[in-house]
Amino acid sequence: MTFCKFLSEKSNTNLSELENVICGRALRKIMVNEIMKIKKELRNYENEKNAIHCLKFFKTGRGEYGEGDQFLGITVPNARIVAKRYSSLSFDNLQILLQSSYHEERLLAVFILVNQFTKADEKTRKKIFYFYLKNRKGVNNWDLVDSSADKIVGAYLSDKTKGMLYKYAKSTNLWERRIAIVSTYYFIKENNFDDTIAIAEILLEDKQDLIHKAVGWMLREVGKRNIKVLENFLQTHCKNIPRTTLRYAIEKFPEKKRKEYLFNLN
Repeated sequence: MTFCKFLSEKSNTNLSELENVICGRALRKIMVNEIMKIKKELRNYENEKNAIHCLKFFKTGRGEYGEGDQFLGITVPNARIVAKRYSSLSFDNLQILLQSSYHEERLLAVFILVNQFTKADEKTRKKIFYFYLKNRKGVNNWDLVDSSADKIVGAYLSDKTKGMLYKYAKSTNLWERRIAIVSTYYFIKENNFDDTIAIAEILLEDKQDLIHKAVGWMLREVGKRNIKVLENFLQTHCKNIPRTTLRYAIEKFPEKKRKEYLFNLN
């Protein structure tokens, strides 16, 4: 319920155009104040040394996948602390955070969305799902994707058609492709491997190392639950699977078997 609607119901009258303008300004002021409060609280955990490290760790140099991203040096546990304090943050304010140039502010928004989705009813989950997709431009690094894709996109699509994941798997956008494969982690945990395998096959020719790693990770998770499904995939694609994907996928194999797979790839 908006602030203006609340006033209208309390007064049992319709708001005039002027009153709507006043209410709109009051609501915007409340939103701005809340965002300022959140940003100030985040900066209590700011760490310059960590920020410098993050610039290198998240590849923010020219031409790299995280080019231009900015950091405050806030650790994940501290970001989660702030997220819990603002678990009911509105979509309007979450959108502001997702449009931030600071990585941790976008991460905070992702944590809050996941918290909201987990506790929501089906109707609200649908709203969160579509809000997430609409604002996916702000989910633009591997940790942002990995912290949210399976928990929101995968969870929502679990009992629905999954065509959008196949569309994303063929996207020119790196992060949409990563959302596609990581979202299937939710299905994997339900022992449903078909979409993971199908999307992994689409992404076998991908040139991005971050996709190779994500696909290998999901395949490894499949193997933890059904080794036969994983080995069938590896045997089918052993000649064209990226080496990084293979190494991630067979990480839990006995050493002898790992060496056999790696040798056959050469």
